[in-house]
This record gives sequence, structure tokens and C-alpha cells, in this order.
Amino acid sequence: MSTLVNKDTVPRASRRRFHASGRPWVPYVFVAPFVVLFILFLIAPIGVAIGNSLLAQKTSGLGFGGVETIFAGFDNYLRALRDHDFLVGFGRVLLYGVVQIPVMMVIAAALALLFDTGLVRGTRFFQFAVFLPYAVPGVIAALLWGFLYQPSVSPVVQGLAKIGIHANFLAPGSVLWSIANVATWSTVGINMIILFAALQGIPREIYEAARIDGAGEVRIALGIKLPMIAPAVLLTTLSSIIGTLQLFNEPQVLKSITSTISSDYTPNMAVYAATTLDRNPHLGSAMAVLLGLVTLVLSVIVLRITRRRNGVTDGN
Repeated sequence: MSTLVNKDTVPRASRRRFHASGRPWVPYVFVAPFVVLFILFLIAPIGVAIGNSLLAQKTSGLGFGGVETIFAGFDNYLRALRDHDFLVGFGRVLLYGVVQIPVMMVIAAALALLFDTGLVRGTRFFQFAVFLPYAVPGVIAALLWGFLYQPSVSPVVQGLAKIGIHANFLAPGSVLWSIANVATWSTVGINMIILFAALQGIPREIYEAARIDGAGEVRIALGIKLPMIAPAVLLTTLSSIIGTLQLFNEPQVLKSITSTISSDYTPNMAVYAATTLDRNPHLGSAMAVLLGLVTLVLSVIVLRITRRRNGVTDGN
């Protein structure tokens, strides 16, 4: 009996000593590294960009009197909003996202559901094969696909020409979808892995109960699996939206092999062009802030739509 008392009282005494030690700052020590990195690499750059966007450079003496930095207020924002090519770039990436994101998500979800059924032999090999393109840097992927798009050297274009199909993947009307193809090839794998991991967390007893009730595999996939991994679908969709608005590597690389892609083809490219080519970092900062605001607004809209749908579903 005394042994049991000792086992119960020792942890309690140690807990009392811990609480009495007066160290409420211990949790903050563990959180501090993340907070410091978050401030340095996210909050601080945003603050610098906003501050930079409110300034402008003024030259005096016909350019011989030096450059003076002055407060410009919202002039850079008004100039960016009056930039026709910058606004067209937003419309271009929105059209791109409306088509590319659903196609990519459907492919990723279909592969994740297929691998989850257990009907595919060598699942790990095929998962690795689908994921492998994600490990290829975006610049390298764009270079590889640029080789396949270029009519003079592409075996794909030449092969299609031999059967009477004259394809030009870099034409003004098709180059956007050629870029979408590169992005889809690169991102399907990581989204498939995220969705597959979420599927692995669903209890298998639910599937057995559904099969006993007469549900087929397709009905289980659409009626049970997809609704239960809705948070993972939302996560991948949001990351895809952010990636769409930040589209840069693929068009920037393909720009070197075709004239159909301008230096401000996407908003991110316009920011880069204004900052480097035009040497106007203040205008580029204003464009970057506007791009961040649009990204934030679209993300909030998607979140609210998703929450409303979940609320209606839960209410039913």
C-alpha cells in the first residue's frame, strides 16, 4: 500500500515543483525561433515593400543633378493600375488558373484514389514516378518542355507533322496552355501525395460498412473518401491559387525561345521587369503589394465559399 502511495505522490510533487518554479517563459523559448524567422522573412519584407511603394525617385538638372528619393504617396499604385499590360497579366493568370487548377486537381485526386484502392501493383514505384517531376526545378522543367515545344528540334512536333497534324505549341493562342501543361506536369505529384496521405488516415471500417450496404468503389470514392479529405483538397487548392498568381519560372524561361511571351506576361514578370529592366523598384514594389492583395482576397473568397458549403452540408 505504501508503494502505491509513493507512485501517486511523486509525480504530483514533481508537477507542483514545476509549477512553483516560476518559469512561464519556457514555452516562448521554443516558439521564439519560428517567430524570429517569420518576422525576418515574411513580415519585414512586406513592410519594406509597402514602404518602398510609397516612394519615388526624382532627377534634377536634366539628369546631371543626381537622384533624389521623395515621398510619392499612392502615385505608384495609380500608375500600376493604369498599366494596361499589368492588368492584362492578371486576367491572363486568372484564365490560366480557372483551367489549370481544376485539371491538375482532378488528375491528382484520381491518382490518389486509384493508389488508395490497392488495385495497383507496385504502388510505391508509381507514386515515386508521379512525384518525381516535382523534384525537378521549375527552370529545368521549362527548359525540357521548351525543347519539346520548339518546332525545329521537337520530336513531338515533327512526329505530329508526319501524320498531318501541324501543331505550334508556342503560338499566341496556345502558349498559355503550354505553360499550364508544364505546371501541371510539375505539381500533380506533390498534390497527389498530400491527398493520398489524407486518405490513409480514414478508418477502413467505414469502407467495409459502405460495402456491406451495397456501395461500389466509385460511390465510396465520391461519397465517402473525397468529402472526408476536404481539408486536404482545400489546402492543395489554396496553394495552387497562390502558385498561379506567382507564375514566373515557366513563362520567363520560354520567353527566350518565343516572341509570343512579353516581359510582363504575368504580374510577377511585370514586377521583375519594372524592378530590373525599367530600374524602378518603387513601381515594382507597388505592383508586388497589389499582387499580394489580390492573392489574399482570392484565398479568403475560396475559404469562405468552402466554409459555407461545409455549413450547408453539416446542416443537412
